[in-house]
Amino acid sequence: MSSQDPFIGRDILDGQFQILQKIGKGGMGSVYKALQPAMNRMVAVKILHPKLTSRKDLASRFRREARAMSHLAHPNTAKVFLYGELEDGSLYIVMELLEGKNMNQTVRSEGPMKLERAAAILAQVCPALEEAHRAGIIHRDLKPENIFLCQTAGMTDFAKVLDFGLAKVTEREMRPGSIALTQEGMVFGTPEFMSPEQAQGKKLTPASDTYSLAVILYEALTGKLPFEGKTSMDYIQHQVMTKPMSLAERAPSTVFPPLLQKVFDKALDKDPNKRFGSALDLSHAVEAVLDGKAELPSPLAAQGPLPVPARSAPPSADVPPSAPSSADAPPSAIAAKESAPPSATKENGTPLGLLAIVAVVFLVVGIVLAVVAMRYILP
Repeated sequence: MSSQDPFIGRDILDGQFQILQKIGKGGMGSVYKALQPAMNRMVAVKILHPKLTSRKDLASRFRREARAMSHLAHPNTAKVFLYGELEDGSLYIVMELLEGKNMNQTVRSEGPMKLERAAAILAQVCPALEEAHRAGIIHRDLKPENIFLCQTAGMTDFAKVLDFGLAKVTEREMRPGSIALTQEGMVFGTPEFMSPEQAQGKKLTPASDTYSLAVILYEALTGKLPFEGKTSMDYIQHQVMTKPMSLAERAPSTVFPPLLQKVFDKALDKDPNKRFGSALDLSHAVEAVLDGKAELPSPLAAQGPLPVPARSAPPSADVPPSAPSSADAPPSAIAAKESAPPSATKENGTPLGLLAIVAVVFLVVGIVLAVVAMRYILP
């Protein structure tokens, strides 16, 4: 019962947050809905079970989730506001409170998604994942439960990527004393969605996350996984050894564009080097399917800019829409502009040196005329 939970009704962090009710529970702890009076907003507070704080490996994993998520700023990643340790030693994370359903709940209650809807969700998740990958963070546990679909500001299916608790963070992101939870030979994650290399405890790259994301997309479109299995070990073996079932075999009553099967063939390849080079490449390929293309697009330029969120700010009113910026100009034009001395010419192209000479001549003539006039006027 909720009355037995020691955190419900409790103020934490010197009254900064008032815990109202439990909204979720897992093996490592619980998630609560809480009020933050100073900001007049509701938040979610995730608290590691007090009995587990003595487990250094679990405590390190919990801190890793908070640290990983606090580094990310993409609008489609769940925001972390604060994290640390309570007075009794319990570890906590304060994050934004989300209203809606995760992808697993959505597919289970509504059935398989239309390609357009699933692609729109993917187009939000991929840039968020790309930001994490560029920061040296691999999620390691992408699954439908960790993609939350919110309804906010009149928008439906606004995706949020959750739970970086198993995230692989590079050494530069780790604090001194952190325990490496992702050593080779150790298997973490969800078997139904983990990559073949993850199932074997091998070193992971961003291609592991794109594999998991492709499995999520496959299930969203068909309502089924690309493998048949009954136990976790079944799925681990399938991920390593079995070729995924084709869309036609898995969902014979649904007609998919032919290029979509090529997307899955590439995204679910056992060899990570043969998959899409980035999450953005996967999203780009799905867009090509929607556009009716017959072949997969070329890979996007490495380390190119992340896509601008759909709800970006409009252009400034005092900048003409047709006026090109430096970013729009060709490199040669930018170089010429930067190499030209700032006083070399006026806007009309007249040399400033010539103008200066003319001005001096007029000044001298004026002085001479003034002297002559003084001789005639003065007695």
